[in-house]
Amino acid sequence: MSGLLDLTALELGKKIQAQEVTAMEALDAVFQQIDKKEKEIHAYVTIDRENAYKQAQKVQKEIENGILTGPLAGVPVAIKDNMCTKGLLTTCSSKILGNFIPPYTAEAVQKLERAGAVIVGKTNMDEFAMGSTTETSAFGITRNPWNTEHVPGGSSGGSCAAVAAKECFYALGSDTGGSIRQPSSFCGVTGMKPTYGTVSRYGLIAYGSSLDQIGPIAKDTADCAAILEVIAGHDKKDSTSVAREMYDFTSALKKDVKGMKIGIPEEYIGEGLDPEVRTAILKAADVLKEQGAEVEYFHLDLVDYAIPAYYVIACAEASSNLARFDGVKYGYRASAFDGLHQMYKKSRSEGFGAEVKRRIMLGSFVLSSGYYDAYYLKALRTKALIKQAFDQAFAKYDLILGPAAPTTAMKIGESLSDPIQMYLGDINTIAVNLAGLCGMSVPCGMDRKGLPIGVQFIGDCFQEKKMIQAAYTYEQSRKEEE
Repeated sequence: MSGLLDLTALELGKKIQAQEVTAMEALDAVFQQIDKKEKEIHAYVTIDRENAYKQAQKVQKEIENGILTGPLAGVPVAIKDNMCTKGLLTTCSSKILGNFIPPYTAEAVQKLERAGAVIVGKTNMDEFAMGSTTETSAFGITRNPWNTEHVPGGSSGGSCAAVAAKECFYALGSDTGGSIRQPSSFCGVTGMKPTYGTVSRYGLIAYGSSLDQIGPIAKDTADCAAILEVIAGHDKKDSTSVAREMYDFTSALKKDVKGMKIGIPEEYIGEGLDPEVRTAILKAADVLKEQGAEVEYFHLDLVDYAIPAYYVIACAEASSNLARFDGVKYGYRASAFDGLHQMYKKSRSEGFGAEVKRRIMLGSFVLSSGYYDAYYLKALRTKALIKQAFDQAFAKYDLILGPAAPTTAMKIGESLSDPIQMYLGDINTIAVNLAGLCGMSVPCGMDRKGLPIGVQFIGDCFQEKKMIQAAYTYEQSRKEEE
């Protein structure tokens, strides 16, 4: 059974289609691994054994009857706990939603179910996706499977840890400022943030609506491309959803970067970058050069302004998005209060954690009269300038290359004491969300402590295929070297 766990999602899907393995056997392998690892890793908030087996049996029958022929049918998946799942607890890792069972399922999750996915459970995350370490969860921290004294990154730390610990074959995460790519880098898995609007946000509990995007986390690029093919698509229920002409991402899985122009921003490999991370990134660039890509350094202006602009915009959006959690219709309500206002106040102050309160307060401050122009409008103008800087870069380059994070996974407890330090950890990923681009993190080596390092590929809007092709080429070339 343990041999099964080493397969990628597509390899397992092939075996299930060929009837060499059943969906139930694949699920057995996953639950055995969960029983072995979960106490130590704590990747999941909710594990749904009963429904997973029911779904696996149903899917298996449909595969045998030739109804489900997709490459991911019968493959066990984990879902980040900020995507609604009908009848299954959805908490956003917050006390305020500790008892929330949604009446509907998120569109991206529904698409997976229609393709025959078997949902194992919901993964742990930073509360309301606010954090970079999965330490702000109300249900306890998740640990990095490579070294349990270290964080898995965040906010999709549970999803990335579950894939890395082989507690599922792939997972869904969400990325507001790097929440898929940074933990993928820390956990040594492959994670992709699609272009804004490619995957429906319907049923994703909002943090920063203009930045949030659902994406796949898996063992390699081919898996990510196949998962994205399933979950992408226009959705009338999401007004920011984009109708694209092409969704055949797997056609980009070819080993060829000849003539591709790749730019490395000087700002991404300069000051503040761990020397071991820099070495690994430049080595990855050399591999692509050997394969025929042109690689050169350039200046990407305005990167220094990305973090302040991002935190102003994201917190402003969060303060209005999180206003709906008031103890009235659903979620946590304080037990003793005197009047409506006190119920709001007590329910919210008891239900939200410290980091969420910090961001709501910051967001409410920048939106208040007198500060709106000074902070919020200025941040929006900066966002437009950052997009312009990327447009200029992509007029010259097919892709941008850099680190997914400036360091490898830090020790548990190290960054919580200094929130600013935690915010600065998103320096390499945030601009991608501000400009609505696509980006992905691919494992590219280890540091001397045995912790993974991820290289980040950044593509222009709707250029996932170029990004997938370069990442796939890099991956295949590394395999050949080994």
